[in-house]
Amino acid sequence: MKKLRILFAITVLAVFLSNCANKSDEYIDPRGTDYAGSESCIQCHQTQYEMALKSSHFKATAPALSENVMGDFDQGDHTFIYDKNTKLVMEKRNDSLYQVLYKNGKEVEAHRFEIVFGTKHAQTSVYWRNQNTYELPVSYYKSINGWATSPGFPADKPYFDRMVVKDCYACHASNTSSRKVEQNSAERNFMSMDVEDIIDPKTIVYGIDCERCHGPAKKHAEFHQKNPNVKVANSITSFKTLNKQQRLDACALCHGGNDGMKLKSRYDFKPGDNLSDFYRSTRSITDTATFDVHGNQFRLMAQSKCFINSEKMDCITCHNPHENASKNLASYSKICMSCHQSGIKHSDKTLKTMSGSLLANNCVECHMPKKSSGAIKFQLSDSKQLSNYILRTHKIGIYPGK
Repeated sequence: MKKLRILFAITVLAVFLSNCANKSDEYIDPRGTDYAGSESCIQCHQTQYEMALKSSHFKATAPALSENVMGDFDQGDHTFIYDKNTKLVMEKRNDSLYQVLYKNGKEVEAHRFEIVFGTKHAQTSVYWRNQNTYELPVSYYKSINGWATSPGFPADKPYFDRMVVKDCYACHASNTSSRKVEQNSAERNFMSMDVEDIIDPKTIVYGIDCERCHGPAKKHAEFHQKNPNVKVANSITSFKTLNKQQRLDACALCHGGNDGMKLKSRYDFKPGDNLSDFYRSTRSITDTATFDVHGNQFRLMAQSKCFINSEKMDCITCHNPHENASKNLASYSKICMSCHQSGIKHSDKTLKTMSGSLLANNCVECHMPKKSSGAIKFQLSDSKQLSNYILRTHKIGIYPGK
C-alpha cells in the first residue's frame, strides 16, 4: 500500500512538471516566437535581472496599478484648479485610480489611469479609448512633489483628446502591436504595424526589458539550459562583442533625439544594427546646434571634447544600463579623474570658492550642470506661471560661473 502511494505521488509530480514544461514551451511572446520573455533570464542572470527590475528602464511604462502610480490620492493636494468653476481631482474608486473633471461642483467626465509612463523624474498616465491610449492632462512631478499640467497641456482648459502614438511607446516599452503575433520576429512587418492606428493591449511588453537591449533570447535560453557548462554566450548579443559605434547606436535609439527622417520602426532595431539605417539625420551631432537636455543625451555627449578626443568613451563608460544613474556624484568624478589625472587647471576664482577635495569629488556639478528643458514645461494648479523641467546636461564642458 505504501509503495502504491509513493508511485502515485511520483506520477502526479511527473504530470505536474510535464505540464509546466509544456506551458513554458507554448509561451509566445508578443514580439514573436524567437523571444523568451525577460523572466527566462532569471535562472542564469539573477543579479542583473533583479537590478534591472528596479531601474527606470524597466519601469519606463507599467500597468497603472496602485503600487506603480506616483502621487497622493488620499490626502494632501490632489486637486488641480483650472478656474473657479473647473477642477480636476485625482480619486480612488474601488481598486482603480481616476482623474475626474468637475464643473460647478458636478462631475463631467472621469478617466481611469491605465498605463503610466516614467518613474524617475516625473510620471504621466494614459487611458484607453477606441483601441488607443490618450494622455491624461495632469501629471506628477518629483521636483515639486505634486501634480501639474502634463507636458504641452494648458492650465486653463482641460482636454482628454491627445493620442499617444506608437513611437512614444517605442522608447518607453519593448513592444506594442496592432495584432497578435505568432511567428518569428524577422517575419513581421514592423513598419506597417508601427503606423497602424490601433493597439492590442495584449501585445504590450512594458518597460525596456532584457531582450530589447540584447535581442531575442529563445535560442539562447534553450541552448544554455541544455549546455549549462558552456560559459560563452550563445545566440544572444553581448555588448562586449559590439564596437563603439554599435554600443552608442543601441543607446542613441532612444537617447539621441532622432528627430530626423524615420526609415524603419524603432521596434525593428536589434543591438548591433546601425542607427543610420533607421533615421536619416537632418543635422550633424558635431555642429553647434543647441540640443535640449531631454532625450538628447547622446547628441550632447557627442559635442563634448571628452568624447571627441576619446577612442573608447561611450555611454557605458559612466552608466551601468542595468541600474539607475548613481546619485553619488563622487563616483562619476573617479571616472573623470581616470583620464584627467594631470593637467587639471582651475581658475583662481574657482579655487577660492571651492576646496580641493570638493573639486576632486564634484566634477559633474560644474562640468555637467543641471539645465532647464525647452521641450518640457509645466504649470501648477491655479497658476499661469510656467515651471521648468530640470535635467543634467550630457554636454561636458566649461560653463561660465561654474
